Amino acid sequence: MVNRKRQNREQRTRRGRAKVFGTAEKPRFAVYRSNRHLLLQLIDDVSGKTLVSVSTGELTEKKKTKTEQANAAGELLAKKAKEAKIEGAVFDRRYYKYHGRVKAVAEGARNGGLKV
Repeated sequence: MVNRKRQNREQRTRRGRAKVFGTAEKPRFAVYRSNRHLLLQLIDDVSGKTLVSVSTGELTEKKKTKTEQANAAGELLAKKAKEAKIEGAVFDRRYYKYHGRVKAVAEGARNGGLKV
């Protein structure tokens, strides 16, 4: 049962990654969601390097809900992306559904000025 669940997740990830590819001008906006934190990265797939990364652990205010933290992390990522002269990105949600914290990250990045 667990092995089949992992296979389904990997299949969904591969299916999404076949369509999403990041470059230096428009990197891939990758989201990893754990139970406690979110890890966000802007990745250049051509060179295989991470250009900008943010974690919800970096945030100064800890007494927010997870969704509010996700929104703030998206805004922080957009701020760091502007400093790195990155204007847009391709959103890679992996096998996560586009709702809740994942949606809040994307909206926070858009509010921060990143074209997702």
